[in-house]
Amino acid sequence: MSAAPHAHVRRFGAGPQDALALHCTLAHSGAWRVLGAALADCLTLRAMDLPGHGQSADFDPAHDLHDQCTAAALRQLDAPMHVIGHSFGATVALRLAVERPDLLRSLTLIEPVFFAAALADAPDRMAAHEREAQPYFDALAAGDHRLAARLFNRFWGDGTRWDDMPASTQDYLAKRVHLVPAQASGIIKDHPGLMAPGALDRVVMPTLLIEGDRTADIIDAVHTSLARRLPDARRVRIPGAGHMAPLTHPGQVAREIRSLVEMAEE
Repeated sequence: MSAAPHAHVRRFGAGPQDALALHCTLAHSGAWRVLGAALADCLTLRAMDLPGHGQSADFDPAHDLHDQCTAAALRQLDAPMHVIGHSFGATVALRLAVERPDLLRSLTLIEPVFFAAALADAPDRMAAHEREAQPYFDALAAGDHRLAARLFNRFWGDGTRWDDMPASTQDYLAKRVHLVPAQASGIIKDHPGLMAPGALDRVVMPTLLIEGDRTADIIDAVHTSLARRLPDARRVRIPGAGHMAPLTHPGQVAREIRSLVEMAEE
């Protein structure tokens, strides 16, 4: 695995249990602020900017992005703690659970975009997702990063219209949208080997799979595949939520995480 780049970290809450939070693609550690406040009495949330995001060091294209993100996250696990991941961050969290289960007290995966799991069990649903995402990839191939960011946000965002976003947010997303295809080796090709026979058997800590009931069909395919393989996993659907439940429905998400943490600490 490549060396870990510098990672910027923020802390939210002052609870008795330590937790590491890994954000979604094109976001940053500040995305955990509201959820961190909702869990402030339960967790001390260590939220890091993944490589190429926020104030962390840039992604090094000479090395695998998923490797760099995993290495950076592993540096934050200086003792066993609860790990929470959202979207791409959840795929990194899952890898940590497979490779270093001794360092996780519980695992919360909020809509992991681990498409390799869907590809293994539901290739037709994965093909439908790829057709749906094709306009984004066409825009990226044409060099129109602003259009690519707009299309990506339309599919995976919190419902905020592109034209209603501040120009600074639009610029932030467009500047980093090239990171999406760089994730493919980890989340589609499964470079880390998480779907290898027996790999997910190592995820023995209490695990929670959270999804919105209005999210993309491909997320259900991923969760169904993972739930079949993870030894101690429970699925929860958040009513009215889409992909960005930690931001749009923090109270409901916090209740589920709190319950998991309490169970893991019994």
